[in-house]
Amino acid sequence: MLSLLPIISGLAIAFTITAIDPLVLSLNMPQVSRALHVPPDVVGFLGGAATLVMAAAVLAVGSLGDAFGLKRLLMLGLVGDIIANLLSAVSPGYAFLLVTRLLDGLALAAVLGVAMALLKVSVPPERRPASIGVFMAMDMVLCGVTPALGGWVVEAVGWRWLFLLAPLLSLIALGLTARYVTEAPVLERHRVDVVGVTLVGITLLTLVHGVAEAENGITQRQAWLPLAISAVAGVLFVLRERRTPEPVLDLSLFRSGPFAVAALASLTLNFLVAGFSFALGQFGSVILALPPRTIGLLFLPGTAAIAVAVIYAGRLIGKYTPRPVLIAGLLVMAAAGLLMAVTATPTMALWIVVLATWLTNLGSLVTSSAVAETILSHAPPGKSGAVAAVQPAFGMTGYALGPAVYLLLLNLFFQRRWLDDAHARGISVSEASQAVDATRSAMAHSPGTAGYDPNLLRQSGLDLGLDFTDGLRLTMLVVSLLPLALAVAAYLLMPRRPRPAP
Repeated sequence: MLSLLPIISGLAIAFTITAIDPLVLSLNMPQVSRALHVPPDVVGFLGGAATLVMAAAVLAVGSLGDAFGLKRLLMLGLVGDIIANLLSAVSPGYAFLLVTRLLDGLALAAVLGVAMALLKVSVPPERRPASIGVFMAMDMVLCGVTPALGGWVVEAVGWRWLFLLAPLLSLIALGLTARYVTEAPVLERHRVDVVGVTLVGITLLTLVHGVAEAENGITQRQAWLPLAISAVAGVLFVLRERRTPEPVLDLSLFRSGPFAVAALASLTLNFLVAGFSFALGQFGSVILALPPRTIGLLFLPGTAAIAVAVIYAGRLIGKYTPRPVLIAGLLVMAAAGLLMAVTATPTMALWIVVLATWLTNLGSLVTSSAVAETILSHAPPGKSGAVAAVQPAFGMTGYALGPAVYLLLLNLFFQRRWLDDAHARGISVSEASQAVDATRSAMAHSPGTAGYDPNLLRQSGLDLGLDFTDGLRLTMLVVSLLPLALAVAAYLLMPRRPRPAP
């Protein structure tokens, strides 16, 4: 394993950048949005812009990597990430930042689409499960340390310096990849399914936009029209992929129950992680009055323990099958959501938030290890990029949808709670709405100092801190049903015995 460590390290750092880059922005979005005067209805889209592009482009990247070189494409993506983040750091306004985030999404798609494929071709099959465990452990350590560092950077020198973290990691990954990773055999391929990639992009863009607009009512044209376009584009994509000789996504892979469960698990775990991070940033900043550095530190405790657990999970996968590991990871993620649903209060103990964050990270990394082995085991020689790209494609779809769906649910439940509160106190809807807007505005302009201010909220005539918290609790309860349902599907559909490697 020691001889493979430089290879695993370089690829793991590159892979982790695709998670860290959007994560640190989501956790510090309140500070960035205030500085650049981002409209409220754009915040969710801005936070998920890069991941949305990654989700739309990563399938094409996997195929391109098989055709033109996995290592070459990975290094190109790392260089692109450096350039895009440096441009983000000098953003004069949110429109400029949105453009740079979209460009960064393209660069990160190149990294995400081929990092795991290079691991498959660089590591012998019998050592792959253990290598995946080490790979994910490094991912956990970086994901645990970087948010805390990002919060400290924002507090110490300002939000613009936040965009220097990913380039530093990209430089390290570039050096290790160039020195130790060998280029994989190139598969002759005549063309890339541009139409299929375009349809995927339209499906995801309109879906996320429609979900975001649904906050104002699903019957509004701004909501139902993009959702209808997304549905049509999705159907056209499936029809296209079934007929084209060189599909960007081989739909026949989903005839395998384990593969389908693994793909959905990738979508679910990233949906939960992204949504939880977004909700944590809002709840921690507005209600708990936590400064950015403290919110980032929530990801640090227990990082080493999770890294050890993930390495052990990789060994268990090699000894048994991904099935028990996948089920265990999903159940841990469900436990994290249920913990927040049961215990969240405007004055809750910080250790409970830390525990919920720790369980979310533990469950996501353990689940990712089982997902990676399941999907990579279905990749035939010469198509590692195309098959391995399925995991990040579904994962980034979930990551892009997470903030938008959580925000939709949070606002929906929050509105219901303060409306009920207003009715119980004999306050009219218009008066209550004005109080909500006034309190939100006051909180937004005094982050980390006002927070959950009982005097401020008492002046509004409503208990908005409790109403917001109740909205969060209901949101966490609803989303916790997803990993529970998927754990049942994994128990029924995944094999109890190892599947022979192709």
